Amino acid sequence: MKTTKYFQSLSSRPDRANIKHEWIVYVVENPEREHIQADGRIRRWAKIEEAGGKYLRVILLPDRETIHNAFFDRGYKP
Repeated sequence: MKTTKYFQSLSSRPDRANIKHEWIVYVVENPEREHIQADGRIRRWAKIEEAGGKYLRVILLPDRETIHNAFFDRGYKP
């Protein structure tokens, strides 16, 4: 899994440390929704049942493979 230095620095935060890498891969490969930002980055969301049904948002760089950010999106409405 390719990641940015930004992602690597954030993944040690207590609110992000419990996000499993396999969940991130799942969202990248099986998004329920995708949105392309004005800067070309791609937002993808998917429901993670193992995390109590929370929605995980993964931000990809325009190359569609490098992970820039990942977090549980409390404001997401399916």
